[in-house]
Amino acid sequence: MEPNSSNPRRYRGRLAPSPTGYLHLGHALTFRTALERAVANGGELVLRIEDLDRDRCRTEFCEAIVADLQWFGLHWDEGPDCGGPFVPYVQSQRRALYLAAWQQLRIAGLIYPCTCSRKDVSGSLGAPHPEDEEPLYPGRCRPAANTVAAAEEPAGVNWRFRVPHGEEICFHDRRLGWQKAVAGVDFGDFVVWRKDDIPAYQLAVTVDDAAMRITEVVRGEDLLTSTFRQILLYRALGFEPPAFYHCKLVTDENGRRLAKRHDSLSLRALRLSGADPKK
Repeated sequence: MEPNSSNPRRYRGRLAPSPTGYLHLGHALTFRTALERAVANGGELVLRIEDLDRDRCRTEFCEAIVADLQWFGLHWDEGPDCGGPFVPYVQSQRRALYLAAWQQLRIAGLIYPCTCSRKDVSGSLGAPHPEDEEPLYPGRCRPAANTVAAAEEPAGVNWRFRVPHGEEICFHDRRLGWQKAVAGVDFGDFVVWRKDDIPAYQLAVTVDDAAMRITEVVRGEDLLTSTFRQILLYRALGFEPPAFYHCKLVTDENGRRLAKRHDSLSLRALRLSGADPKK
Protein backbone atom coordinates (compact mmCIF):
# COMPACT_ATOMS: atom_id res chain seq x y z
CA MET A 1 0.00 0.00 0.00
CA GLU A 2 1.44 3.34 -1.06
CA PRO A 3 0.26 6.82 -0.11
CA ASN A 4 -2.54 8.36 -2.14
CA SER A 5 -2.70 12.13 -2.57
CA SER A 6 -4.54 14.31 -5.07
CA ASN A 7 -1.53 16.64 -5.09
CA PRO A 8 1.65 14.58 -5.57
CA ARG A 9 3.90 17.54 -4.72
CA ARG A 10 2.27 18.44 -1.42
CA TYR A 11 4.96 18.66 1.27
CA ARG A 12 5.80 15.21 2.57
CA GLY A 13 8.52 14.61 5.12
CA ARG A 14 9.59 11.48 6.92
CA LEU A 15 10.99 10.07 10.13
CA ALA A 16 13.23 7.08 9.38
CA PRO A 17 14.64 5.54 12.58
CA SER A 18 16.50 2.25 12.68
CA PRO A 19 15.76 -0.19 15.54
CA THR A 20 19.41 -0.98 16.30
CA GLY A 21 19.30 0.65 19.74
CA TYR A 22 17.28 3.16 21.72
CA LEU A 23 16.86 6.54 20.04
CA HIS A 24 18.92 9.32 21.59
CA LEU A 25 18.43 13.05 21.99
CA GLY A 26 20.13 13.79 18.68
CA HIS A 27 17.58 11.66 16.82
CA ALA A 28 14.74 13.33 18.67
CA LEU A 29 15.86 16.87 17.85
CA THR A 30 16.31 16.00 14.17
CA PHE A 31 12.88 14.39 14.11
CA ARG A 32 11.37 17.42 15.86
CA THR A 33 12.84 19.60 13.10
CA ALA A 34 11.23 17.31 10.52
CA LEU A 35 7.87 17.67 12.26
CA GLU A 36 8.19 21.46 12.54
CA ARG A 37 9.00 21.76 8.84
CA ALA A 38 6.08 19.53 7.86
CA VAL A 39 3.67 21.57 10.01
CA ALA A 40 5.06 24.90 8.74
CA ASN A 41 4.51 23.76 5.16
CA GLY A 42 1.02 22.37 5.79
CA GLY A 43 2.26 18.93 4.86
CA GLU A 44 2.40 15.34 6.00
CA LEU A 45 4.94 13.30 7.91
CA VAL A 46 5.61 9.58 7.37
CA LEU A 47 7.17 7.17 9.89
CA ARG A 48 9.28 4.46 8.27
CA ILE A 49 11.11 1.77 10.25
CA GLU A 50 14.49 1.01 8.64
CA ASP A 51 15.08 -2.52 9.91
CA LEU A 52 17.21 -4.11 7.18
CA ASP A 53 20.22 -4.73 9.44
CA ARG A 54 19.18 -8.18 10.65
CA ASP A 55 22.20 -8.59 12.93
CA ARG A 56 21.56 -5.41 14.94
CA CYS A 57 17.81 -4.78 14.77
CA ARG A 58 15.79 -5.95 17.78
CA THR A 59 12.05 -6.21 18.37
CA GLU A 60 12.30 -4.32 21.65
CA PHE A 61 14.01 -1.39 19.93
CA CYS A 62 11.33 -1.33 17.25
CA GLU A 63 8.59 -1.23 19.87
CA ALA A 64 10.43 1.48 21.78
CA ILE A 65 10.62 3.78 18.75
CA VAL A 66 6.90 4.50 18.67
CA ALA A 67 6.55 4.86 22.45
CA ASP A 68 9.61 7.09 22.86
CA LEU A 69 8.80 9.37 19.94
CA GLN A 70 5.25 9.83 21.17
CA TRP A 71 6.55 10.63 24.68
CA PHE A 72 8.82 13.26 23.13
CA GLY A 73 5.75 14.89 21.58
CA LEU A 74 6.17 13.76 17.99
CA HIS A 75 3.34 12.61 15.77
CA TRP A 76 3.02 11.49 12.17
CA ASP A 77 0.34 11.05 9.54
CA GLU A 78 1.33 7.73 7.98
CA GLY A 79 3.08 4.67 9.30
CA PRO A 80 2.88 2.52 12.44
CA ASP A 81 0.46 3.70 15.14
CA CYS A 82 -0.49 6.91 13.33
CA GLY A 83 -4.10 6.72 14.52
CA GLY A 84 -5.36 5.71 11.09
CA PRO A 85 -5.08 2.58 8.95
CA PHE A 86 -1.83 0.74 9.50
CA VAL A 87 0.60 1.32 6.64
CA PRO A 88 3.48 -1.17 6.43
CA TYR A 89 6.30 1.33 6.12
CA VAL A 90 8.78 -1.20 7.41
CA GLN A 91 11.75 -1.83 5.15
CA SER A 92 11.94 -5.57 5.80
CA GLN A 93 8.46 -5.82 4.20
CA ARG A 94 9.45 -3.95 1.05
CA ARG A 95 12.01 -6.27 -0.57
CA ALA A 96 10.12 -6.55 -3.88
CA LEU A 97 10.55 -2.81 -4.49
CA TYR A 98 14.30 -2.93 -3.84
CA LEU A 99 14.74 -6.03 -6.00
CA ALA A 100 12.98 -4.34 -8.92
CA ALA A 101 15.33 -1.35 -8.59
CA TRP A 102 18.37 -3.66 -8.46
CA GLN A 103 17.19 -5.37 -11.64
CA GLN A 104 16.65 -2.03 -13.38
CA LEU A 105 20.16 -0.88 -12.51
CA ARG A 106 21.69 -4.22 -13.56
CA ILE A 107 19.99 -4.23 -16.95
CA ALA A 108 21.18 -0.66 -17.53
CA GLY A 109 24.77 -1.73 -16.81
CA LEU A 110 25.02 0.72 -13.91
CA ILE A 111 25.92 -1.82 -11.22
CA TYR A 112 28.35 -4.72 -11.13
CA PRO A 113 29.19 -7.65 -8.83
CA CYS A 114 32.14 -7.12 -6.51
CA THR A 115 33.94 -9.77 -4.46
CA CYS A 116 36.00 -7.28 -2.45
CA SER A 117 35.30 -7.04 1.27
CA ARG A 118 35.39 -3.78 3.19
CA LYS A 119 38.68 -4.97 4.66
CA ASP A 120 40.07 -5.53 1.16
CA VAL A 121 39.09 -2.02 0.11
CA SER A 122 40.38 -0.38 3.29
CA GLY A 123 43.69 -2.25 3.01
CA SER A 124 44.31 -0.92 -0.50
CA LEU A 125 44.03 2.73 0.55
CA GLY A 126 46.96 4.89 1.58
CA ALA A 127 44.90 7.56 3.33
CA PRO A 128 42.62 7.05 6.34
CA HIS A 129 38.87 7.53 6.08
CA PRO A 130 36.12 8.16 8.66
CA GLU A 131 35.12 5.02 10.53
CA ASP A 132 31.44 5.27 9.52
CA GLU A 133 32.09 6.33 5.90
CA GLU A 134 32.34 3.88 3.02
CA PRO A 135 35.97 3.88 1.82
CA LEU A 136 36.82 5.02 -1.70
CA TYR A 137 36.66 1.93 -3.90
CA PRO A 138 39.84 1.41 -6.00
CA GLY A 139 37.97 -0.25 -8.89
CA ARG A 140 39.39 -3.75 -8.60
CA CYS A 141 36.20 -5.49 -9.81
CA ARG A 142 34.91 -2.68 -12.04
CA PRO A 143 34.20 -4.04 -15.55
CA ALA A 144 34.28 -2.18 -18.85
CA ALA A 145 31.61 0.46 -19.37
CA ASN A 146 28.12 -0.72 -20.40
CA THR A 147 28.83 -4.27 -19.21
CA VAL A 148 25.60 -5.96 -18.14
CA ALA A 149 26.15 -8.61 -15.49
CA ALA A 150 24.38 -11.92 -16.08
CA ALA A 151 22.62 -12.63 -12.80
CA GLU A 152 19.04 -13.44 -11.87
CA GLU A 153 19.49 -12.82 -8.14
CA PRO A 154 21.82 -10.44 -6.26
CA ALA A 155 22.84 -12.76 -3.39
CA GLY A 156 26.41 -13.94 -2.90
CA VAL A 157 28.41 -10.84 -3.86
CA ASN A 158 28.34 -7.13 -3.19
CA TRP A 159 26.84 -5.05 -6.00
CA ARG A 160 28.39 -1.65 -6.61
CA PHE A 161 27.02 1.37 -8.44
CA ARG A 162 29.38 2.73 -11.08
CA VAL A 163 29.77 6.46 -10.37
CA PRO A 164 30.52 8.84 -13.28
CA HIS A 165 34.18 9.52 -12.50
CA GLY A 166 35.02 13.22 -12.49
CA GLU A 167 31.43 14.49 -12.60
CA GLU A 168 30.62 17.27 -10.14
CA ILE A 169 27.41 16.50 -8.24
CA CYS A 170 25.64 19.49 -6.68
CA PHE A 171 22.55 20.10 -4.60
CA HIS A 172 21.17 22.98 -2.56
CA ASP A 173 20.78 22.11 1.09
CA ARG A 174 17.98 24.11 2.70
CA ARG A 175 20.11 24.77 5.78
CA LEU A 176 23.70 24.67 4.57
CA GLY A 177 23.35 26.12 1.06
CA TRP A 178 25.04 24.74 -2.05
CA GLN A 179 26.96 21.49 -1.63
CA LYS A 180 29.14 19.77 -4.21
CA ALA A 181 31.31 16.67 -4.53
CA VAL A 182 33.25 15.06 -7.35
CA ALA A 183 32.29 11.47 -8.15
CA GLY A 184 35.26 9.14 -8.04
CA VAL A 185 37.24 11.63 -5.96
CA ASP A 186 35.14 12.53 -2.93
CA PHE A 187 33.28 9.22 -3.06
CA GLY A 188 33.66 6.13 -5.20
CA ASP A 189 31.63 3.19 -6.51
CA PHE A 190 29.33 2.29 -3.64
CA VAL A 191 27.45 -0.80 -2.52
CA VAL A 192 23.74 -1.00 -3.35
CA TRP A 193 23.22 -4.67 -2.47
CA ARG A 194 25.17 -6.70 0.07
CA LYS A 195 26.45 -10.22 -0.41
CA ASP A 196 24.23 -11.44 2.46
CA ASP A 197 21.29 -10.60 0.16
CA ILE A 198 20.23 -7.38 1.89
CA PRO A 199 19.72 -4.12 -0.03
CA ALA A 200 22.17 -1.48 1.15
CA TYR A 201 21.07 1.73 2.83
CA GLN A 202 21.69 3.93 -0.24
CA LEU A 203 19.37 1.93 -2.50
CA ALA A 204 16.65 1.25 0.06
CA VAL A 205 16.16 4.85 1.19
CA THR A 206 16.21 6.16 -2.38
CA VAL A 207 13.55 3.69 -3.49
CA ASP A 208 11.44 4.32 -0.38
CA ASP A 209 11.62 8.12 -0.49
CA ALA A 210 10.60 8.05 -4.16
CA ALA A 211 7.78 5.54 -3.59
CA MET A 212 6.46 7.53 -0.62
CA ARG A 213 6.70 10.78 -2.60
CA ILE A 214 8.86 12.45 0.00
CA THR A 215 9.46 16.08 -1.01
CA GLU A 216 12.03 16.96 1.68
CA VAL A 217 14.46 14.76 3.61
CA VAL A 218 15.45 16.12 7.03
CA ARG A 219 18.42 14.31 8.57
CA GLY A 220 21.81 14.82 10.23
CA GLU A 221 24.91 16.37 8.68
CA ASP A 222 26.69 13.02 8.95
CA LEU A 223 24.69 11.86 5.91
CA LEU A 224 25.81 14.64 3.56
CA THR A 225 28.01 12.35 1.47
CA SER A 226 25.17 9.83 1.20
CA THR A 227 23.11 12.54 -0.47
CA PHE A 228 25.47 12.72 -3.45
CA ARG A 229 25.25 8.95 -3.89
CA GLN A 230 21.48 8.99 -3.65
CA ILE A 231 21.18 11.81 -6.19
CA LEU A 232 22.96 9.54 -8.68
CA LEU A 233 20.54 6.72 -7.84
CA TYR A 234 17.51 8.99 -8.27
CA ARG A 235 18.79 9.91 -11.72
CA ALA A 236 19.59 6.32 -12.69
CA LEU A 237 16.16 5.08 -11.62
CA GLY A 238 14.28 7.97 -13.22
CA PHE A 239 13.04 9.49 -9.95
CA GLU A 240 12.79 13.15 -9.06
CA PRO A 241 14.98 13.77 -5.99
CA PRO A 242 13.51 15.49 -2.93
CA ALA A 243 14.92 18.60 -1.31
CA PHE A 244 17.36 18.08 1.58
CA TYR A 245 17.78 19.73 4.97
CA HIS A 246 20.76 18.51 7.00
CA CYS A 247 20.59 19.31 10.70
CA LYS A 248 23.52 20.22 12.92
CA LEU A 249 24.65 17.19 14.91
CA VAL A 250 24.18 17.03 18.67
CA THR A 251 27.46 16.31 20.48
CA ASP A 252 28.45 15.14 23.95
CA GLU A 253 30.66 16.98 26.45
CA ASN A 254 33.75 15.87 24.50
CA GLY A 255 32.48 17.18 21.19
CA ARG A 256 31.68 13.73 19.77
CA ARG A 257 28.38 13.30 17.98
CA LEU A 258 25.80 11.35 19.92
CA ALA A 259 25.41 7.67 19.09
CA LYS A 260 23.23 4.88 20.42
CA ARG A 261 26.04 3.93 22.80
CA HIS A 262 25.21 7.09 24.82
CA ASP A 263 22.67 5.25 26.95
CA SER A 264 22.23 8.09 29.44
CA LEU A 265 20.94 10.35 26.65
CA SER A 266 18.58 7.82 25.09
CA LEU A 267 14.93 8.83 25.00
CA ARG A 268 14.10 5.67 26.94
CA ALA A 269 16.51 6.56 29.78
CA LEU A 270 15.32 10.19 29.86
CA ARG A 271 11.69 9.10 29.98
CA LEU A 272 12.28 6.61 32.77
CA SER A 273 14.21 9.24 34.76
CA GLY A 274 11.18 11.52 34.77
CA ALA A 275 12.63 14.13 32.40
CA ASP A 276 10.24 16.66 30.88
CA PRO A 277 10.38 16.33 27.07
CA LYS A 278 9.13 19.93 26.68
CA LYS A 279 12.32 21.35 28.22
